[in-house]
Amino acid sequence: MDQSEHSQTWYSHGQVLSGLGRYEGAIAKYDKVLAVQPGDYEAWTHRGYALEKLGRYSEAIASFNEAIRAQPKFVLAWHGKGIVLAKMNEYEDAIKSFEWALRFQPQDAKIWYNHGKALSHLCNYPDAIESFDKTLELRPENYKAWYHRGIALTNLNRYDEAIASFDTALVINPNCYYAWNYRSLVLAKLDRYQEAFDGFTRSLKIKDRNPNAWYGRACCCASLGRTDEAIDYLYRSLVLSPNLHRVMAQTDPSFNGLRHDARFVALLQEQPF
Repeated sequence: MDQSEHSQTWYSHGQVLSGLGRYEGAIAKYDKVLAVQPGDYEAWTHRGYALEKLGRYSEAIASFNEAIRAQPKFVLAWHGKGIVLAKMNEYEDAIKSFEWALRFQPQDAKIWYNHGKALSHLCNYPDAIESFDKTLELRPENYKAWYHRGIALTNLNRYDEAIASFDTALVINPNCYYAWNYRSLVLAKLDRYQEAFDGFTRSLKIKDRNPNAWYGRACCCASLGRTDEAIDYLYRSLVLSPNLHRVMAQTDPSFNGLRHDARFVALLQEQPF
């Protein structure tokens, strides 16, 4: 067996190990390939993805850069680099990498989706919506794109369109509990508290350990004057998420009518559950 055959075997083994979640082993196989074929951009790329899975982001970026140096038009390397940069919260650079990938492969729905998410992180919601629309032209069944599109629309105060986007996500995947949560948040913004409450209830049927839904229920009940229920649901949210939701409740106007209720005051005291 000559070196090229060995390399192909090592590369194949690396692919199998990555598929099994054995990323350290996969990297070792890709390193064997690269020891004899240092210009193998596919090995550099898949090595980068394995490093990303292990959270070794700087090494992953270096690996993707080697792939791009060897083959500047390799879309998978540009996309992987963008994914890692986004995980490092370097969204502007991530967007540049996604745009390079899209230059060579404009019909890739996943790249448009990740491009949209990065734009959302920079609060560039109009452009994010355009990217999600591109995603959905190519993959209309991508419920996560409908969900993130709904969030972007919410941030632009386009509430009716946001609800419609969440509705589409939920038609595709009725068990997407976080879409039920965000849809209910928007309904609450429109003072449609009972509908919002019902949405949080649907979310909890899917996932009971769901502090955002319990907290949302509490807000709805407080706004509807159902104080006993509001206290009970707030307690349930604090059991699951004591720090975040305690801080939120301290200033949330939904609870203004409960500020002098001894039970509410007790819940906001910093004590372990």
